[in-house]
Amino acid sequence: MRIVEVDRKTKRDFLNVTGFIYEQDPNWIRPLNRDIESVFDPERNNFHSHGSCTRWVLYGENGRPIGRIASFINEKKARLTDIPMGGCGFFECINDQTAANLLFDTAREWLSQRGMSAMEGPVNFGENLMWWGLLIEGFTMPYYGMNYNPPYYRSLFEQYGFAIAYEQISNRIDVNAPFPQRFEKIASWVASKKNNSFRHFEPRHFDKFAHDFMDIYNDGWKDFDQFTPVTSASILENFNQMRPVMDNNLIWYAYVNDDPAAFLLVLPDINELIAGLNGRLDLIGKFKFLWNKKTRKHRRLRAVIMGTKEQYRNHGLESTLFIKLKEYVLSLHQYEELELSWVGDFNKKMLSIHGATGAKPSKKHATYRYIIWGLLKNPESHAR
Repeated sequence: MRIVEVDRKTKRDFLNVTGFIYEQDPNWIRPLNRDIESVFDPERNNFHSHGSCTRWVLYGENGRPIGRIASFINEKKARLTDIPMGGCGFFECINDQTAANLLFDTAREWLSQRGMSAMEGPVNFGENLMWWGLLIEGFTMPYYGMNYNPPYYRSLFEQYGFAIAYEQISNRIDVNAPFPQRFEKIASWVASKKNNSFRHFEPRHFDKFAHDFMDIYNDGWKDFDQFTPVTSASILENFNQMRPVMDNNLIWYAYVNDDPAAFLLVLPDINELIAGLNGRLDLIGKFKFLWNKKTRKHRRLRAVIMGTKEQYRNHGLESTLFIKLKEYVLSLHQYEELELSWVGDFNKKMLSIHGATGAKPSKKHATYRYIIWGLLKNPESHAR
């Protein structure tokens, strides 16, 4: 086996290795190449301004790509704990522990040489909205941006020495089923209060809604470990990525006395439109995408993220946001399910909100952590 750092000649192999891994898996839908490549492009990913990353492709004896991995250091987060922490992600590999070990060893050594004492994975060199965590339960068709992998990946990680740092729980709502009665009552009461108002996203006021998003997010998530504030540049990047499928009426904000208080951001599932594109959005791919958008009805929605300022928690604002969303969705007579964005098992408040909606378990991902004890000297030796 031979592992090489990705350059212009080998980046195609980095992208195409997935076709070999998943060619017999009917649930897998290949992500768009441009979205994967944007992670590694300093012009399209502002995380390069405060971090570094690289990636590798692993080749088998016959010269065919059989695996890949990337390593990241986000300097804004790496040293927030006593153990400097880097990340690895975009891992793909055949069912071979020796091959996986070589990939993990390479990522580990790169991080160690740069002062990292631990690595988390699989993670993204960006916000945790996309490509985060290893799928360990719910091996059905993924929503776009959510990691999907064969079940054997868990063994590859754990046999190497990774341990679960936290689990990421996704729940699903049947759009056509009523919310629990208590949930409906709370939503109605909250909506009737004169100092509360609810508005959907309007592109002509993008700057205001982007600022409100940043205000709510940075307040609502500030108490979580390794939190770093989201920037306006990052928000712009994410909204530009979402623009092709964005429906303004699926993005809702709550205000209390005109103060931004909570938001709920929902998107149609792009995987329903890119199946069969093989990751390509070239001229033919764009034609197919537009044709699919015209001829196929979206059936699935995903709540990408929601947040509430600390001072407005327990005000019931989230329930009204869901009611506003549902009123619009039901009027379209097309959607069948809504997957709620993953919530860490440590976020009991958000999990209780999911439970209050009547949502049922859908998928479970895990963010793994590996402690590095120094530079790798013996390829056969791994900390357990």
